[in-house]
Amino acid sequence: MSYPLSYPPATSLMRRAGLCAAAFLIAAGFACAQSAPSQDQLSATGSSSSLSGLTQYGDLSAFEAPAISAAAEGGGQYGNGGGYGGGGKRKFLHDWTFEAGGGFSAPMGNDTPYITWGGNFTGGGGVRFSNRISLLAEYQFMDNKLPGAFIAALGQGASGGNAHINSITGSPVIDLFPKKSNGIYLVGGWGWYHKSTNFNVQVCCDFYGYPVTVNTNSFSSNQWGGNGGIGIYHRLGGMYGDSKTKLFAEARYTYIHTPPIGQENGLGTTELIPVTLGLRF
Repeated sequence: MSYPLSYPPATSLMRRAGLCAAAFLIAAGFACAQSAPSQDQLSATGSSSSLSGLTQYGDLSAFEAPAISAAAEGGGQYGNGGGYGGGGKRKFLHDWTFEAGGGFSAPMGNDTPYITWGGNFTGGGGVRFSNRISLLAEYQFMDNKLPGAFIAALGQGASGGNAHINSITGSPVIDLFPKKSNGIYLVGGWGWYHKSTNFNVQVCCDFYGYPVTVNTNSFSSNQWGGNGGIGIYHRLGGMYGDSKTKLFAEARYTYIHTPPIGQENGLGTTELIPVTLGLRF
């Protein structure tokens, strides 16, 4: 049996075609592998995108941070560090203060012929607005004797007498050296004064036959008046001289516009200088 002479060339041609197809497939697969992104590349790309987003939000947080900080600082105004709350809250009525004292009072001016030296008692309380300024409501009682010449001039069997002055005033106190253990202050007042003048007359007699002294020919008046003066103090206690308890001594000029001589119950204006020693706390 004989084979055609063309068989070997046909077989060689088929081999070449197969090799070319295999080479084409290998080249195409390599090209796809080069163009397709790897898993690492995808991961890196995703991370880069995420970081970019975080950077944007980071910029936003940086933009909002000063506002939050400012709000936090502003919040301190209402907390311990501010003036509207917590430990830093300031009170208009800082503290209460009280006083009590006594001493003597001396007449002066027009009042000298009608009263003599006497004693006084002073008490009061009020508000301490600060270490420097206080406002007190004060009550004062003064008891002064009547001069012998005045009693004798009246006649009518008078053997003595007295003048009583009661007052209620509003009195500011200004401390000139609020941080000192020893200091000076100014004080004054204005308010209501009641003055009564009483004469003692001896009448006869009690159950055992002894003369009895009674008050008669008493007259009085209600007037507005004022006072003003200066005082010194010494703080009691306090390691740094900051105690609120003070021993004080003060002198005030007191003027009362009582009825003038010639009018009913009139002995002229009343002028005295009460000197008071006491304790203020």
